[in-house]
Amino acid sequence: MNTFLEGDFYTNHFEKGAEENTMILNMGPQHPSTHGVLRVILELDGEYIVRAEPILGYLHRMHEKMAEVKTWVQFMPNMGRVDYLHPLAWNHAYVGAVEKLAEIEVPERAEFIRVITSEFNRISSHLLWWGAYLLDLGAFTPIMYAFDDREMIMDMMQKCTGSRLTYSNFRIGGVSHDIDAAFVEKAKAFVPYLRSRLPMYKDLVTDNVILRKRIEDVGHMDKNMCNRYGATGPLIRGAGVKHDTRVAESYSVYDRFDWEVPVYHEKDAMARYMVRMEEIEQSLNIIEQALEQLPEGEHIIKKRPKPTWKAPAGEAYFAAESARGKVGIHIVSDGSKIPYRVKLRAPGFSNLSLFAECAKGTMLADAVAILGSLDMVIPEIDR
Repeated sequence: MNTFLEGDFYTNHFEKGAEENTMILNMGPQHPSTHGVLRVILELDGEYIVRAEPILGYLHRMHEKMAEVKTWVQFMPNMGRVDYLHPLAWNHAYVGAVEKLAEIEVPERAEFIRVITSEFNRISSHLLWWGAYLLDLGAFTPIMYAFDDREMIMDMMQKCTGSRLTYSNFRIGGVSHDIDAAFVEKAKAFVPYLRSRLPMYKDLVTDNVILRKRIEDVGHMDKNMCNRYGATGPLIRGAGVKHDTRVAESYSVYDRFDWEVPVYHEKDAMARYMVRMEEIEQSLNIIEQALEQLPEGEHIIKKRPKPTWKAPAGEAYFAAESARGKVGIHIVSDGSKIPYRVKLRAPGFSNLSLFAECAKGTMLADAVAILGSLDMVIPEIDR
């Protein structure tokens, strides 16, 4: 017998399943719909899920421990690799925490650049989720459209960040590079272009009866469940709660723009789908206003922290809204050039935690629809 199946684990999961005429099915850790090395143990009674247990640990990279051996400045690239689909939210949370601790005032232009690039990054994350979710459900065409539009965002982001995926251009005190007139021109042209594509997305997918039959009334998560597990982002907004960190704990210059927080009350996978689709429109609204109001000035403070910079002793907490929910970073400094402690609050971990309760009693085919509606990024969850 495989040693992994010996002992209490085997007794509690496999023998129990056999005794109750149920079947144990492993979904993952290498499974297309888990979008990473996530293992979910499913106990099935026919096609109905009796128990679901997400198993993490296959991708743990010890980011928090790495923070204890790097300087405050050296740890910055790690933030681009926690959530590789919306790394700028993590960039923002980390620099925000350090700047709060050190009482660093960031130039206004830098804050606008942070918002513009973060919202472009949010859109690219939602586009990838949209295409991949439909692929999980059996539709191939949407992901081709999603990647076509996402590629244009990545071209722009590469110009101002130097990267196409694991962005790490935020700095303590600003951003590494300013944006030029060419970027602004391309960004202004992209906003109406993507707006013109959204009706096609709606006709092709959102109003498609096949999609609606798959995800309507599936994966109910109400406010109580979200609160018990600490679920945030599109999950809690799809449960009828108007909560967004950009508003609830307003940071940067988000309070200067006119935009709405999308909320749906159906509490199902379709509600979470609709929240994300509307967030793309709202991000476009934010970007358009930020580009129009973009001030002149410096993109970073003149006395920027060097790799040997020492943060003042104390602690600080800063939260940002990622495509998956509330990112929180708590830092503790003992006054040296190396952090004493960096605690990363990943929204995906809380969001995944409620899957076991949510999936119970649903059909096996619905498990994929529910998992996809959570928009998981396993490197973030298994940080």
